[in-house]
Amino acid sequence: MRTTRSPWFHAVMIPFTLLWLAPIVFVLFVALRTFDDIATRGLGALPAALTLDGFATALAGGQVATALANSAVVTVCTVVASLALAAIAAYALSRHRIPARRTILLVMLAGNLLPPQILLIPVSRIAQGLGIYDTLFALVVVQVGFGLGFYTFVLHGFMRALPAEVFEAALLDGSGPGRTFWSIVLPLCRPALAALAALATTWIYNDLIWAMTVLQTDTKFPITAALLNLQGGYSSSWNVIAAGSLVAAVPTAIVFFVFQRHFVSGLLVGSGK
Repeated sequence: MRTTRSPWFHAVMIPFTLLWLAPIVFVLFVALRTFDDIATRGLGALPAALTLDGFATALAGGQVATALANSAVVTVCTVVASLALAAIAAYALSRHRIPARRTILLVMLAGNLLPPQILLIPVSRIAQGLGIYDTLFALVVVQVGFGLGFYTFVLHGFMRALPAEVFEAALLDGSGPGRTFWSIVLPLCRPALAALAALATTWIYNDLIWAMTVLQTDTKFPITAALLNLQGGYSSSWNVIAAGSLVAAVPTAIVFFVFQRHFVSGLLVGSGK
């Protein structure tokens, strides 16, 4: 049954919504202003005229486009590999009698509790020792390694909540572990996988610290590192920096809106139990 929101709810939420939108609108106005207008009247002034010169300058030379492509490759590969490995590990730990499986799960989760700052030098040295330093593959490996524990922990709890009758029926039908996982468990885990995919995409796409740790060539930088270079090259051209930031924010916004329904349902899984 559809519920009606109280007018007080809208009265409280509208100011919060406007407060949340204010920085985005501010950055958009800065991106649409000219350099001379900003230099003369300051960042806080309303634009005297609107122009797309900031976007044209940010996209000139192909640096931002190359960085977006690098970010897309790293993000897609990392999300697919992380969720695939996490789903397999969670299925094994939740549905099979593995010795010390609770300890294994806690050890995997404990890796996410370590501050990344203390691991920067070891990760860089390991990447160099393996011969993968300054490659997108190294960044994918690092992202998978540091996200796998959390994804496995979340999926483990979700899979343990699945009805035991489903697995008993599959066993009576002669379904093996592999077929049960592919045909039953994965479809039932779609909300959780979608929610994790949206979160992982945002985390990986917006990451800067690991990109600066295992990469050094400008043409291999993801969009976050490229924006840092853009700020260095156009330290006073705030319209260019704002335009580049808006361009970089578009992919994650698209992912969130595409997975919005699954993301919300994934967060609410188990809330009624």
